[in-house]
Amino acid sequence: MKIYLTFIKYVQETLLVISVTIMMVFPLVLAFRPETISSVVTQQIYAISHLFLFFVMMIRPLADIFITNTFIRPLVMLRKGAGVLSASIIVSFIFAKLIVDPVSYITSIGTAHYWSMVDYVVLAHMADLSAIVLLVTSNSFSKRILGSWWKIIQKLSYVYFYGSALYVFLTYGSISQLVALVLVTMVTVIAYIKNRKRKQLSQL
Repeated sequence: MKIYLTFIKYVQETLLVISVTIMMVFPLVLAFRPETISSVVTQQIYAISHLFLFFVMMIRPLADIFITNTFIRPLVMLRKGAGVLSASIIVSFIFAKLIVDPVSYITSIGTAHYWSMVDYVVLAHMADLSAIVLLVTSNSFSKRILGSWWKIIQKLSYVYFYGSALYVFLTYGSISQLVALVLVTMVTVIAYIKNRKRKQLSQL
């Protein structure tokens, strides 16, 4: 178990290093050399972000469902690294837009079209803004400053996940995102019921 925990810690640190590297390099490439990244590569990059986000949303309820499983529970520690990596990819695309034309991007947030259900763009934008907030607050300093509000803010992960997954499914007909939506919803509901029963039993 000690080796397993050490490995998880190593993976966590690796994910955070990769995330920082992405944030430093990827926006510059997108802004100044966009021709080097094809639409296929872009789709694959988004898919990686969705995959890590799926892990973040699945692992906590799975750990709550299989509470005695010593293999699953330690993986909860990786939620931070996986979440930061997922958000860093999304935020990198936003940073690239800010580098190219900051005024247009910022002013677009206040327009009706930005929040429109036309082409389901509001779902994507809600996910984008949630990713920014989650990325900014995914550190010990924010946790210390925000106090009890920190956990409330971290619930934006649901907005991030459901917004992005629904957008990709409704826009592109992605079956994988539909499966992800069903699985995350299912395990979340089961975990909620089990946690509630445990709480009731502890109060008897």
